[in-house]
Amino acid sequence: MTDRHFELKIGKGTASFSIPREHLLYELVGKNRTPTEDLAKAYRHALAHPIDSPPLSEIVNPGETIAITVSDITRVWQHNELTLPILIDYLNEAGIADKDITVIIAVGAHRQNTAEELAELCTKAICKRVRVINHNAWDTDNMVYYGKTSRETEVSFNRIVAEADRVILTGGVIYHYMVGYGGGRKSIMPGVSSLKTIQQSHMWAMGKSLGHGSNPLAANMKTAGNPAHEDMMEVAAFLKPDFIINVVPNLDGDITGIFTGNWISAWQQATKLVAEIFGVTIQEQADIVIASAGGYPKDINLYQSQKTIDNAVYAMKPGGIAIILAECPDIKEPNEFFDWFHYPTAFDMEKAVRENFLISGWVAVRQLEYANLGHIILVTQEKNIELAQSAGVQGVATMEEALAIAYEKCGTNSPKITIMPQGANTFPILKT
Repeated sequence: MTDRHFELKIGKGTASFSIPREHLLYELVGKNRTPTEDLAKAYRHALAHPIDSPPLSEIVNPGETIAITVSDITRVWQHNELTLPILIDYLNEAGIADKDITVIIAVGAHRQNTAEELAELCTKAICKRVRVINHNAWDTDNMVYYGKTSRETEVSFNRIVAEADRVILTGGVIYHYMVGYGGGRKSIMPGVSSLKTIQQSHMWAMGKSLGHGSNPLAANMKTAGNPAHEDMMEVAAFLKPDFIINVVPNLDGDITGIFTGNWISAWQQATKLVAEIFGVTIQEQADIVIASAGGYPKDINLYQSQKTIDNAVYAMKPGGIAIILAECPDIKEPNEFFDWFHYPTAFDMEKAVRENFLISGWVAVRQLEYANLGHIILVTQEKNIELAQSAGVQGVATMEEALAIAYEKCGTNSPKITIMPQGANTFPILKT
């Protein structure tokens, strides 16, 4: 029996391991595309040839104030450090002065990004040229109220975007385990929305009543009929963003698609490319799934790494084992995430989440639901092991430990194993 060797990303390094070649069911890697050869040229072309919109240079006018939303440090894979300087230079050429541009980091209800992280996201040069600030969802004094959605979500936005003459959304699109796809409207809700707006809108990701757990309609690839997505779209429509720039990565994390223009239709075109690259059909589920989040920053904490767990579970047989490679250097972020696991039962946790909804609470509910579907093993830093256990995850420090446990628990000497090198992005679609 010969072995197959793998080297998967974890944090800013890699983890190596081997499995018997006969045990390999799938290596799910999607369909790669070549990166954009000349990024600056392609980006400028996209700004000048948008989808369902005039060119950006015809939308903005000299003397107008411009708010540009940029995703936070957990989305550094969007490569704003490469594209934001191009965008701001383009705006300068269109007559917009640096003093009239504000970059707002659309953190939603995440923590505030540090000065070092702002420089990493936007470059030091851009941070010196224009104002770069964090959105603060808790800062009620700097929110502007707009009205209510059809589902009664009270809509308030950061004053910076509310009072800007023009709002430009930037972001990246991959699958999203709650609202179908990332990008698009997420730059607004939760990106620059008030905490109350975020809480009320995201509540639609829960089941209809207490005891139902999470809403099965709020899931990967689902937008039509997904109430969480639909409410987000209504929230974003209040702001009427002027222009969107969304990128799609390839399997190597390089920008391969640039979609600009109308904030709805350009984003929808981006989701089609995501499905083409990252949606992978499988004929059967595996006894053991080994999935890497794809390294930093996708495995910066357990909260973010759950997207990998979610995808891995789709590839795993009921009662199977999922091994997740996630270094989680900031495992305790966001601060309130692990507080949810202090409740004595899953029912008590869900009750508390419904009474004071935070997205971290929904993630915690989902985490326990995964634990009921199979055995989740987290390959992580040794300091994280005890904390991971409180979230229903068995933490280990090495792949050797993880594989030994998985083989012992799977109930067969010849398990079928699926490998997911880009587990945060790759979505297994079981053919029925």
